[in-house]
Amino acid sequence: MSTLSRMVAYMSNDTELIKLLDLADAIPAAAMLRARSYDLLRLQPGDAAVDVGCGAGRAVAELNDRKVTAVGMDVSEEMITVAQRRWPDADFRAGDAYRLPLGDHEVAGYRADKVFHELGDPARALTEAARVLAPGGRIVLIGQDWDTFVIDSDQPGLTRTIVQARADLTASPRAARGYRNLLLDAGFREVEVEVHVGVFTGKTMLGMLTGIAQAVHAAGIITREQHDAWTGEQVRRAEQDRLFLALPLFLASATRTDGHSSSV
Repeated sequence: MSTLSRMVAYMSNDTELIKLLDLADAIPAAAMLRARSYDLLRLQPGDAAVDVGCGAGRAVAELNDRKVTAVGMDVSEEMITVAQRRWPDADFRAGDAYRLPLGDHEVAGYRADKVFHELGDPARALTEAARVLAPGGRIVLIGQDWDTFVIDSDQPGLTRTIVQARADLTASPRAARGYRNLLLDAGFREVEVEVHVGVFTGKTMLGMLTGIAQAVHAAGIITREQHDAWTGEQVRRAEQDRLFLALPLFLASATRTDGHSSSV
């Protein structure tokens, strides 16, 4: 999932994040969701597109395989370096969602996978998206709502505390549930939203769950004892094939209006 990008609750560096992204990207449901996002862009061979928050670059490579001229953007220099090493023939550039190094109306497609919850001002990012999109261009946003992680636990009260506290530590934790209104407010049309639920029962997402608890403990919201008890339970569940995480993922798509102005 592209940059399950900063979906990880707490990672010490991008190297560890990349390891988790690689595991998540390999899940069949994740590949299907990426493919669905490409279809919604409605791009033709030769069209140009930008993948904002491209992470290690998998989506850019897959778009290029569809004969799309894709550019990957990420704020992390380490991510860009990894992406360039993995996909040397692809175009990767450092840049953030507020200031894309692209000209006006340069691309026919804009994709951002699990990026907008990291932005303090999602509306500003959509203004920039409208600037770089050609009239009639398509935008696709993918993201999870940080208040709606469904985690099975023998400690439901503590689980609610951890999930809600981690959401409060995120810049825009409910951006995904707001995709439709954000796009409408920015002047996009043909706005549609889908919900795809990822269900994880193995060890793949254990690092994300323990990271959530670590971030909340580091913020002083739960004690070390609570942290250890909760993460210990999740580790045991993973070892016994009893871990359960359901993650609703919102996929929004829309079209840039012909009269769209970058001053929206």
